[in-house]
Amino acid sequence: MPVASLLPFTVTPNRKSTSPTSFRLTEKFILLLVFSAFITLCFGAIFFLPDSSKLLSGVFFRSSSVEAETRTGTVSDTSTGTGSVYCSHSVLTRPFGRRHRSNRIWALTLLLVDVTGACCRLKDGNHSAGMMQFSWDNYKRYAWGSNELRPISKQGHSSNLFGSLKGATIVDALDTLYIMEMYDEFEAATEWVDRNLDFNMNAEISVFEVNIRFVGGLLSAYYLSGKEVFRRKAVELGEKLLPAFKTPTGVPWALLNLKSGIGRNWPWASGGSSILAEYGTLHLEFMHLGALSGRPVFAEKVMNIRKVLNRLDKPQGLYPNYLNPNSGQWGQHHVSVGGLGDSFYEYLLKAWLMSDKTDEEGKKLYYDALQAIEKNLIRKSSGGLTYIAEWKGGLLEHKMGHLTCFAGGMIALGTAYFYSFIRLTDTFIDEFDSMCVSGMKLGPEAFRFDGGVEAIATRQNEKYFILRPEVIETYMYMWRLTHDPKYRQWGWEAVQALEKYCRVDGGYSGVRDVYANSPNHDDVQQSFYLAETLKYLYLLFSDDDHLPFEHWVFNTEAHPLPVIKKQNPEIANQLK
Repeated sequence: MPVASLLPFTVTPNRKSTSPTSFRLTEKFILLLVFSAFITLCFGAIFFLPDSSKLLSGVFFRSSSVEAETRTGTVSDTSTGTGSVYCSHSVLTRPFGRRHRSNRIWALTLLLVDVTGACCRLKDGNHSAGMMQFSWDNYKRYAWGSNELRPISKQGHSSNLFGSLKGATIVDALDTLYIMEMYDEFEAATEWVDRNLDFNMNAEISVFEVNIRFVGGLLSAYYLSGKEVFRRKAVELGEKLLPAFKTPTGVPWALLNLKSGIGRNWPWASGGSSILAEYGTLHLEFMHLGALSGRPVFAEKVMNIRKVLNRLDKPQGLYPNYLNPNSGQWGQHHVSVGGLGDSFYEYLLKAWLMSDKTDEEGKKLYYDALQAIEKNLIRKSSGGLTYIAEWKGGLLEHKMGHLTCFAGGMIALGTAYFYSFIRLTDTFIDEFDSMCVSGMKLGPEAFRFDGGVEAIATRQNEKYFILRPEVIETYMYMWRLTHDPKYRQWGWEAVQALEKYCRVDGGYSGVRDVYANSPNHDDVQQSFYLAETLKYLYLLFSDDDHLPFEHWVFNTEAHPLPVIKKQNPEIANQLK
């Protein structure tokens, strides 16, 4: 299946020539005629060519094992027998079409969109595909089978998030390889997964990280390619994670030994509490695990988390980051839309979208949470920048983390359906670029708005950049939803910054201080750089009908999961 994509920013070869005045008058006239014809052709294409989705055909799955099913455009939801998960190529290429006419951010004309898009295409060539090739080739050369790459040391690397589990970069990058049509590399990764990805080990892993990277990556690879090995491995790993929910409340532990099934929480987390962004970021993957395995236990586990949260009082309508899984009570009253809280809010909105907008509870929880955030956390700095502060025991800390920068995309995506947040989208996003990036055009880990400081990291442990994707993520959503050319321009500046400051001989590395005159590299190529940062860059410069929002939802690791289409309202209710 050839994935439809724009190739913007194609750089034409540099030609040697004499000065422009050396052209004769007849040559100038001919050039003028050619240019006029080109402009006429562009305008004709804008107004008279059919929609690109109608020009594309074929089945999205490459695997013959599911070819018969995908001819109908669906794959059966095996948990119910009557639902469907849309995965066909025709669905892949249907454009996201919702616009809110009263909002000025939707007011760009189609003419402006297409003309600026054409200019961008002359400039870039989806450079991110080349960046992906360079990242992957170096990982394969120096760290194949390891979780991550040390691009300066040119060796493998692993953190304690994965225990002795291997291959994080391989699994995390599967869908990016497929989407970018790097099929040879995808087949090599598939072979590694089939032969070497093993979950039967005495390893303590982060439930959250393994879920979003491994389970999410395997699910996405299955839906994109149709290869049974990915479905089988995803369900096997999901079953290995189920013992994490063996707590008095059913709120899962943060850490789990895959062999013994014994769980615990991070010792630093407010008296042994579970963390909002960790137990609140399982919903999308577990709903799909239930659909693919036919086992309702996956959906039951994540829906029970909602029941626990619904019983609790929320201070000012906010969700504290810590919850004790034994008592079912809040821990320290620290609220953040960045680290420790971020993806919980993201998954409320996306759970509703992934359910084909049948999960009314998820929709209401998101709406209420964002109202509380707007009222209590969103502030304007002395210089006029709108930012999202953190809340500690009733007092605001005027700090915004790099992880919070995903919220621009989340709010924009929600605004397509919740019109009351349009003003918030306008004010926050218009000031976004000046907040979330530094002079290097790489964002620090956190930046502050107090003591006369305006969006600056003041502490040394906040000045680093580890190839995070959140800023690019928001650019991608905002481009898709507005077609304002500034988001592609900002994305191109990010590409240039990554190439200038993060590219090293053996891959891409984070930097320890984004304000330094020259980069001091941390020597880690994060797996999420291939899974998220490069994928979002690729989609930013691709057609809107490439993984359209109408039919795909991205998990918090940027793994696309198809919307679960329900043909029977009673079936939809069973998944609530």
